[in-house]
Amino acid sequence: MIFNIPLLIAPLVVYNAFAFGFFGDAIGDPWSAPIFTIQMVSSARWTLTLGDLMIVAALILLFIEILKATRTGMGSIVDHILSTLVFVVYLIEFLLVRETATSVFFILMIIAAIDVIAGYSVTIRSARRDLTMGPGGYP
Repeated sequence: MIFNIPLLIAPLVVYNAFAFGFFGDAIGDPWSAPIFTIQMVSSARWTLTLGDLMIVAALILLFIEILKATRTGMGSIVDHILSTLVFVVYLIEFLLVRETATSVFFILMIIAAIDVIAGYSVTIRSARRDLTMGPGGYP
């Protein structure tokens, strides 16, 4: 059952923890806070922000979720339902909560939507491939 918990709930929880001050009060936008800056060979400066790091982490979790979607069985159905619920929570929060009206949260919500769509698509595609045909084309 622990494998059925959608991993994209982690960025939702972390975002809410930062947005609602569980890690202390942030002055301004905490997602634009720089993590580090690197001087590039081209003499440009590249800065990684907390929001960028959150999006990268969510994309890594999305990759794992897509790998999980290749499983078949009753657990995958539960996983898809829970992923859909996580996306609905993202959507409701984005529309109704002021602290989540940011580009970072919007991108996280789109990542959750891609998880839902990809999960169902991969499962349907895998189920179609698992269908074996007998003589005459009938299962």
